[in-house]
Order: sequence, then C-alpha cells, then structure tokens
Amino acid sequence: MSAPPQATPASAGYGRVFAVPEFRAVFAAHVLSMLGVIVSEIALSVLVYDLTRSPLLSALTFALGFLPYAVGGALLAPVADRLPARRVLVVCDLVCAGCVALMTAPGAGMGLLLALRCAMAVVSPVFSGTRMATLADVLGDGDLFVLGRSLLRIVAQSALLVGYGLGGLLLTAVSPRHALLITVGTFLASAVLLRCGTRHRPARTHRSTDTPPGPRRLFADRRVRVLLLLFWMPAAFSVVPEALAAPYADELGSGSAGLGLLMCALPVGTVAGELFAGARLGPVARERVALPLLCLTLLPYPGFALRPGLTASLLLLLLSGAGSAYTLGLDQWFVRAVPQELRGRAMTVLSAGLMTVQGVGMALAGVAAQLAGVRTAVAGAGVAGVLCCCGLAVAARATESRDGAARHMTGR
Repeated sequence: MSAPPQATPASAGYGRVFAVPEFRAVFAAHVLSMLGVIVSEIALSVLVYDLTRSPLLSALTFALGFLPYAVGGALLAPVADRLPARRVLVVCDLVCAGCVALMTAPGAGMGLLLALRCAMAVVSPVFSGTRMATLADVLGDGDLFVLGRSLLRIVAQSALLVGYGLGGLLLTAVSPRHALLITVGTFLASAVLLRCGTRHRPARTHRSTDTPPGPRRLFADRRVRVLLLLFWMPAAFSVVPEALAAPYADELGSGSAGLGLLMCALPVGTVAGELFAGARLGPVARERVALPLLCLTLLPYPGFALRPGLTASLLLLLLSGAGSAYTLGLDQWFVRAVPQELRGRAMTVLSAGLMTVQGVGMALAGVAAQLAGVRTAVAGAGVAGVLCCCGLAVAARATESRDGAARHMTGR
C-alpha cells in the first residue's frame, strides 16, 4: 500500500504547490493540452458541419469525446503503470498532435475525421490518469497532491469557460483547418514541457508481477470501489442541467445570453468552491467536510421544481457547483487507498469512468426531459442524486478505517 499520510502544515494555500519546479511544468503543459483539446473540438465540429451540413454529425464529434473513454480506460489502463510515466505523457501528446495534423489534410473525409477524433479520445484517459499519478510522484501523496490535483481541475473548468470563447473568436479570423493547425502547436508544446520539465521515473510495475491484470485488482478492493463511485455517481447527476441548458433557456425565454449564463454557472461555482477549500481550509478540515458536502452538492437541484426564474436558477447552479469541493477530501483518501504500483491505472480508470458516466448522464437527461419535461428531469436528478450520495457516504464510513480517514471524517 502507499505510504502513510505525510505531515502537512495546518495552513492551506496553492502557493506551496507552485514552488515545486516539476509541478510548474506539469501545470503549464495541462493548460496547453486543455486549450488544444477544446479548440480542436470546436474547430472539428465546425469543419464537419461545413463538409456535411448535418447538425447530427456535427454534434457527434462532441459525443465522440465521451464514448471512447470507456474503451481507452478499460484496455489501456495498465499502460500507465507498465511504462515510464514521462514517456506515456509525451507519446500521448504526440499522438494527439499527429491526429489533429492529419485532420487538416485537404482530402480528409468524414470517416477519417471521426476516426481520428476517436483515437484522441481513446488515449485521453491514459494521459489524464498518468498525469494524475505523476502528481503523487512530484508532490508526494499528502496535502500538496490534493492542492495540485485541485489546480488541474480548476484549469479544466476555467478552460471550458475561456476555451470555447477563444475558439469561437479564433474561427472568426481563420478557417477551421487553420485553427486545428494551431492546436497541433499546443500539443507539441505540452510534449516539450513534459519531456524537458519533468524527470525520468521508472515504470511502477511490470507485466510479470501484474496479476490479476488490468482494473480487476482495483475493483477487488472494496474501499477503492466505494471511492470510485464517490467520484462517478455525483458527476452523472450533476451534468443534467448542462445537458438540458438549451431547452431550459428556451422555456425561460432568456435567449442565447441566458443559455450562456446557464452553461457557465456550474463551472463558476465549482472553481469558486475549490479555490475556497484549497486556499482557506487545511487538509484535516477538507477531509472532515467531504462527506457532508457530498450529500449537499445536489440538494439545490430539486429547487427547479419550484419553477425558478433565470436569476434563481443561476444561484441554484452556483451553490451546487460550490459543493463539489468535496472532491479535495476524496483525492486524499483515494491516493492513500491505492497501492503505489497501481496508481497510474487507478487514475486512468477514474478519469475514464468519470467521462463515461457524464456522457451516460447527459443521454439519460435527454430521455427524462422528453418524457417528463426539463424542470422535472433536473429536479428528479437532484432527488435521486442526493439519495445516491447519502448511500455512498454511509458506505464510505463503513470502509473509512482502511486508509486512516476516520479521524478526519468524524473529528475524533
């Protein structure tokens, strides 16, 4: 198992993380990689629509960002531990750069474009999982790891807010193919930063000692199973308002401005909650509030049954997003519960599962809204989500002694 929790100072704050040179390289590479993914998604969607004039195929390019995650996570998870982490990260960035470069070829047809989009999505969970496991190598498995992982999540949420706007502006100045060429540069720059800014570390495990293979060793541990569900299940319910933002804005009569605000409210709340928890709460406090926040984060959603206006709806989404600060406590428990030699695949499985359940949640939200209406679907997701989270919190308490979390979760 991993080493016991490191002693950390009572004060919290992100500045200590940026004092680590390797983390600065990982952080900068993450920013470039995220912007590359987001801008390439927008540019490819526009390119597909220009080629086909089909809204369905244009939307499919976004869906392909979710669906292959499960395949990549299931088949390629062991790669994150069987090969040196830096090599895996650099190769994944180069694969993405190569795929995007091929998309810019003048003769690239629809089949090739969608296949290349799938290839990028398949390697994405391996990249994400390996990067998260590398954070534990760079920052240790204590409070610095939690803050570093929180910063990468904040970048991901902020990139959604900034990246789509920048992508839209970029496409007013250049063609979709030229925008894709720019993202080739961001992936290559990320690869250079990771190659030159992080040090070589050997593989965590080898095929001869990897029995049973793949994710099975993870799911054999009850504590790890519960923690994975704690990450996945709230996310499956939380994406419902995002999936239904367009029809909900139409019901409110708020137009495109209202739609934009509804899409931004949840990530803004998430960033605010994580920043507060990371900067103002110490490691013990973050673990103590994790389960209460887990049970409360979806509680605002049933409020949509009261038919709130735009302002009240935005407030409900902001509150729900802020509640997602529970993930800082979960990060600490997860890195303690997973053996060091399995961290790469554990983070890969976590990332793949997270994207997969969000895609499934969005699809089911559409079905529920079609049958019962948008407000009822959001409110129902809130009720079901709160019940699910409370059940998982009980299960987490039943396994908490496995990683020493009992002291922090109960205050004893």
